[in-house]
Amino acid sequence: MTQAPGITLQGGASIRGASLFAPVTLTLRAGEWTCLLGGSGVGKSTLLRLIAGLDTGAIFDGTITASDGGAVAARTAYMAQDDLLLPWATVRRNVQLGARLRGKPPDHARTARILHRVGLSDHADKKPPALSGGQRQRVALARTLMEDKPIVLLDEPFSALDAQTRAAMQELAVEVLRGKTVLIVTHDPAEAARLGQSIRVLSHAGLSALPHPASDVPRPIDDLETLECQAALLSALRKGSP
Repeated sequence: MTQAPGITLQGGASIRGASLFAPVTLTLRAGEWTCLLGGSGVGKSTLLRLIAGLDTGAIFDGTITASDGGAVAARTAYMAQDDLLLPWATVRRNVQLGARLRGKPPDHARTARILHRVGLSDHADKKPPALSGGQRQRVALARTLMEDKPIVLLDEPFSALDAQTRAAMQELAVEVLRGKTVLIVTHDPAEAARLGQSIRVLSHAGLSALPHPASDVPRPIDDLETLECQAALLSALRKGSP
């Protein structure tokens, strides 16, 4: 695997002349998890799509660079809020979609391992309409994990999961994505407190940094530092700024 670079986004975005978010500087440290929180409509998903090189409907005035000077979008795996599964394809083929789009033979052994880890081995031959919302989200996560890219962007990847499954998938994602540069958008202060090695809050006015526990991720859910961080994040979000 290519060594994960750090990423820096500098600039602001607007839609039809109205500011979406003010000029910001967002730095993703190489090989670490950055959690991005903020209210609805402040541009969190837009920011992810900008880094991924996808259309956003917004005008971005700024730059996105990698610490090693290389391309960013081409080395990025992106998981959207919607699962975007192909309804006519099986779970297995949906997970292998990236390889198929690139005209490469899928890695069946890796597919089987990842499906097992996300608890979907028994559903590999089913199609998305036969799955629950949480199962569909796990398929989308498995597809992202299959990509093995050095930069990973996750837009609320665990939001449709029950609490027990969410905790397990957080732990799996940290394990499989160790060493990669990860940016995760979440509305959940508890998730940010557990996963963030850097925590940022985005508002229309700009970007703010919040402290995080010094311990490694994923942090224990009931750890005192984790709970204190969660409370501080919730307070900051309710105030609209740190």
